[in-house]
Amino acid sequence: MNAKHADRLAELRAKFDRPPSWKDDPKEDKERQTIRERQPRFRGLEAGHRACQGCGEALAARLVTEAAGPDVILTNATGCLEVFTTPWPQSAWRVPWMHSLFENSAAIASGVEAAMKAQGKSTKVIAMGGDGGTFDIGFQALSGMLERDHDVLYVCYDNEAYMNTGIQRSGSTPHAAMTTTSPPGKERMGKRHLKKDLLSIIAAHHIPYAASASVAYPRDVTRKVRRALSIEGPTFLLIHCPCPLGWGHDGARTIEVARLAVQTGLFPLVELERGAITGVMPIRDQKPITDYLGLQNRFRHLFAKNDHRAEEEREHLQAIADYNIAIYGLAADGDDPLDSEGADTVHRCAIVP
Repeated sequence: MNAKHADRLAELRAKFDRPPSWKDDPKEDKERQTIRERQPRFRGLEAGHRACQGCGEALAARLVTEAAGPDVILTNATGCLEVFTTPWPQSAWRVPWMHSLFENSAAIASGVEAAMKAQGKSTKVIAMGGDGGTFDIGFQALSGMLERDHDVLYVCYDNEAYMNTGIQRSGSTPHAAMTTTSPPGKERMGKRHLKKDLLSIIAAHHIPYAASASVAYPRDVTRKVRRALSIEGPTFLLIHCPCPLGWGHDGARTIEVARLAVQTGLFPLVELERGAITGVMPIRDQKPITDYLGLQNRFRHLFAKNDHRAEEEREHLQAIADYNIAIYGLAADGDDPLDSEGADTVHRCAIVP
């Protein structure tokens, strides 16, 4: 690096090391600085990959690998995560990583785990896939992995459609959402089927641990990854990951959209052990589902004027959210530091020029 570049780097570092605009609140400044200092320094997914701006999946994968640490082997089904992190001859991964077919990430991970066990090694194995490679194409391999009791954590990055191949509907796509294969029209208002309740299906395997998480709550993701890796046997984590391209929202609003999915009750954050619910993130102030839907183009047809079908579908989705809150007991009883408002989330901080 020459002297000119070194001076420029020093100038940029000085700029971004300055106190942010919320410095006038010493308590908040101290609390957030403490959070930053406690963040893990290891990065299993390096910067410089080719994800879209505001990609929820990229953030989720970074959180997972940070929490897991360096002693891990990853298997990755075909999909967005595989494509934007490994354009030959480059790779953004800093840990052993294997690309599997669309349908067999769990099967490859099972073989890796068996090999590690045969060699007496304690290296953890994480299988990864999107909702297409988990809810649909790869479910058979996943179910087999769980049934055989492999010591593997399976992480599903749920962006609710086949984004890498053109935004087609998947088993995870929510009811009434618009995709290229579930367009709204005279016959129906977007996808007419419900989002598959995968977490309940996984829980029916009676595995030691299964949970849902959201990129809007990073510390919750970290805790659940570490909890899963501390358990011997198969574990599962479903992470909600907004996709600006497929959902039709500004990339800068990814975290806002993800948080609203939780706050409305449409994506409940729960933990299950051996099929029984052992923990939930309570919702302090439930938001109406229109706050969530209105930020996304994939639901814009539900706000058509003078169309009774649009109103009916909004009522249907609100009923689904209300049902989730009732069935999982998500309604908060007072303020809780770990509820949907108290739990840490991602904040956008202005930099003092």
